[in-house]
Amino acid sequence: MIMGKKGLIDRIFQNTSHPKGFWGRMILRGMNRFHAPLAQWAMSYLMWKPDGNVLDIGCGGGANLACMLQKCPHGKVYGIDISEESVTFACKRNRKQMNTRCFIRQGDVTELPYNDGQFDAVTAFETIYFWKDLPAAFAEIKRVLHQNGSLLICCEASDPGNTKWTSRIEGMTVYPANQLEALLAAAGFGEIEIHQRKKENLCIIAHNNKEK
Repeated sequence: MIMGKKGLIDRIFQNTSHPKGFWGRMILRGMNRFHAPLAQWAMSYLMWKPDGNVLDIGCGGGANLACMLQKCPHGKVYGIDISEESVTFACKRNRKQMNTRCFIRQGDVTELPYNDGQFDAVTAFETIYFWKDLPAAFAEIKRVLHQNGSLLICCEASDPGNTKWTSRIEGMTVYPANQLEALLAAAGFGEIEIHQRKKENLCIIAHNNKEK
């Protein structure tokens, strides 16, 4: 019976990578609530432009989009997520601003449906664990960033040796700060800031300011 419960819990947590159905919506509600302190900590390291255009990749339940709308009161905020359930949930969460200052769609990080240099900032909260091709993803993010724009990466987990979640969630990979820093540098980002707290919380700000 205990094994049965564990199997059910593992299936529920699989929704962290691609929320679907009832349990997906429950996970999205939980993310909106319990990830908020981590997200606020990471957001404190980014310089927000009042009229900025910002893209949140893996926008999940849409709570971070709502915060960004406040930080950029004269700008526009875009969200993209591979999960149809997440897109629907995030649209409802931000329904008052939809299609005026907030735009959300389904899509993949390696094929972003946006113009070159469209964004002042791109954010990725608790999502790079599930990206299948980090070099391709970082190259695509760099493409849609303005020159001197910034990428914010936020991860609760950054120690690959801690298998608490990777043993439960199929397709999840935890990356250490130095590996992400090397991949970002290889993608052509210039200045890279690394911020850490507690044991594993990680925030990286990668600036698209490398001289060509």
